Amino acid sequence: MTVVVPLRAALGFALTALASSLAIEARAEDASLWQVGAHSAVRLLAGSRSGSVLLGGIAVQLDPGWKTYWRTSGDSGVPPRFDFSKSDNIEAVTVLWPAPLKFDDGAGGTSLGYHHQVVLPLRIVPKNTDKPVTLRADISYAVCEKICIPVEASTELAFASVASTEDSVLFAALDTVPKPASVGDPNPLTIRDVKREGKSTVLVDVVAPDARTVNLFVEGPTPDWGLPVPKLLEHSPPGVKRFAFELDGVPPGTNPEGAALKLTLVGGERAYEFNINLE
Repeated sequence: MTVVVPLRAALGFALTALASSLAIEARAEDASLWQVGAHSAVRLLAGSRSGSVLLGGIAVQLDPGWKTYWRTSGDSGVPPRFDFSKSDNIEAVTVLWPAPLKFDDGAGGTSLGYHHQVVLPLRIVPKNTDKPVTLRADISYAVCEKICIPVEASTELAFASVASTEDSVLFAALDTVPKPASVGDPNPLTIRDVKREGKSTVLVDVVAPDARTVNLFVEGPTPDWGLPVPKLLEHSPPGVKRFAFELDGVPPGTNPEGAALKLTLVGGERAYEFNINLE
């Protein structure tokens, strides 16, 4: 049986198919193919090509029940590592980190990271803004359920689009990155005070009137510092949530006095990052 399609309908179908194929092609140009690994997959995203700094991203997809790690993994785990040295016309790449979640690490401790999916925004500085840019990334990360599995991936992506289809995804990811703040700032979520108790304990007083759940994370000045995850004390002064952590995991022979610490405060939809010097 022969089916006769009216010319207008045929043209409409053809134009719809063409628009769809162009949209798919545009998406393909703005994102690399998924690199599938153990219980996960990663790919690169490219934002719109404009200005002297480019916005990109690393998208990570995880199987249900599996997680991967933040830049500091907590009491256990392996932080991701990225190598962009094989890229073309790129001077520097800065990885930005969305606020992490806390997980029970199965050994009585706490690990920090992400589940389901996450996009790590990238700030990319080209060597020459007038020339093509190709980002190449060798990515090492771990995925964990009851056991941890190392994963390696290599991927690349050219930044070609004037208007990227991934811009909304990248800007949404940027919104989840903790904002810079200073102790005492009048934000709805803030650190009021940081002080020492004795030689080995640090107390952090947090103001969070609207947040039911508040988490605090601490990092040392270099990756060889292994400070523990701060714990919320049961009894805090009126009007504050008091966290405490011990100066454990300080590199041998290092004097912690004056050390530059990074505190990340997360409560509800808000997250802030504080750089302090330990008194």
